[in-house]
Amino acid sequence: MIPAYWHQACAALASRDTELARIIGRYGGSTALKSRGDAFATLARSIVGQQISVKASESAWQRVLAALPDLCPHAVAGVNADILRSCGLSQRKVEYIQDLARHFLAGRLRVEHWPEMGDEEVICELCDVRGIGRWTAEMFLIFNLQRPDIFPVDDIGLQRAISVHYNAGQTLGAAAMRAIAKRWQPWRTVATWYLWRSLDPEPVEY
Repeated sequence: MIPAYWHQACAALASRDTELARIIGRYGGSTALKSRGDAFATLARSIVGQQISVKASESAWQRVLAALPDLCPHAVAGVNADILRSCGLSQRKVEYIQDLARHFLAGRLRVEHWPEMGDEEVICELCDVRGIGRWTAEMFLIFNLQRPDIFPVDDIGLQRAISVHYNAGQTLGAAAMRAIAKRWQPWRTVATWYLWRSLDPEPVEY
């Protein structure tokens, strides 16, 4: 389901930023952020996608789904680690997603409270799970909770898109990126999503 704020955010961003207006005009009619709604799957998929390309991440994830069609904490926690490694996951990522599954099974994550919690509160709770850092938590806030103003400054795709569109292809530091993004508040999630589209028209869904 498309977030209720999406069209308002697109209009606001297009009025403030001519480059975003061009990108939104190109991709806005056919695609928008959608949530799969499954908290565990979103987090597991984000772990699988850490530090690899979108294409490699999708390939590995599809192999995980083929090996575990009923993807849930019980299935992941109980599966032999060799099966997950055969899907292309590193030993560390296998450990991470199985630890995530155990957190869900033990009730150590307050999933039912996340919709009412602030962005930083959710990030702090998620970062207590082994293998989940700020980037993974931010992907969850974007793709599952659909928070409107997330700006994942450590995301390689976002870094590249901002360098291309706002600095003639030259890399910018985090402070400079945040300065550019200030005009996008409170819709930085939407700006990020369209900047991703400018590099890869195929939407990523976690």
